[in-house]
Amino acid sequence: MPGGYFVHNGQLFREGKPVISPDNRSFRYGDGLFETMRVISNSIILKKFHFERLLKGMELLKFDIPDFFTSAHLESDIISLCKKNRMEDAVIRLVVFRSDGGLYDLEDMRPNYIIQSIALQKLPHLKEQPGGITVDIYEEATKPCNVFSEIKSNNFLPYLMAAVHAKQNKLGDCIVLNQYGRIADATIANVFIIKNDEVHTPPLSEGCVAGVVRRFLLQKLPLHGFNVQEKPLTVDDLLNADEVFLTNAVRGVRFVKKFRDKTYTSKLTKSIQQFWQERQA
Repeated sequence: MPGGYFVHNGQLFREGKPVISPDNRSFRYGDGLFETMRVISNSIILKKFHFERLLKGMELLKFDIPDFFTSAHLESDIISLCKKNRMEDAVIRLVVFRSDGGLYDLEDMRPNYIIQSIALQKLPHLKEQPGGITVDIYEEATKPCNVFSEIKSNNFLPYLMAAVHAKQNKLGDCIVLNQYGRIADATIANVFIIKNDEVHTPPLSEGCVAGVVRRFLLQKLPLHGFNVQEKPLTVDDLLNADEVFLTNAVRGVRFVKKFRDKTYTSKLTKSIQQFWQERQA
């Protein structure tokens, strides 16, 4: 983004300014985590859920979190950056990592962070696909089910390779399986299926990321007449589903049209899409 700015540890820098060294632990080991957020009209969508997940993940990774490192502080940095870059609507990437050091000689456990704002027109893959997307299974790696599974770790390799597979095969996304061969999530989204008007999604114990839109829908849909359950899902469940959709903070609710030889309908998914969109207005 030529001429744009980013934030590093609370300070504004022009894009292209080097701020990390070759000894950076995120670069070396994937030591850290990130959030990808959507800003609409200078407001962070589901900001409470984003910052709760971030701070919970930082505690899990044993960061020494200083008093100033609060959701209000980060929100101020994000909105100031958007204004500096003249973006009312943007995608925000917030990356948190530890300072330089080797694997065992780390002394400083405090967080460093970088915030970027990206204009939506710079992300053509976010273009709406009202006809739905085609998905398949990424079979070359699985995701473990452990305490780290639900955070958005800087160690992103299985998802990265699944995204490469999706692009090479002209797919809209790829499903990632867990260590038991069941559905975890997709490359950057949670997976929901609909069967007989019941909405199902894997529980966090199945290795999926604790998605903010997933959390929102699990809380709100039952209050509006939807039957929603968390349950382990198999590939056969995917094949036998009536409808499938994916969710994340940037793209919202995406309709899956096809998985292998299976074609899905979208009647209830469209209602859920509308439910989501009305709450972003």
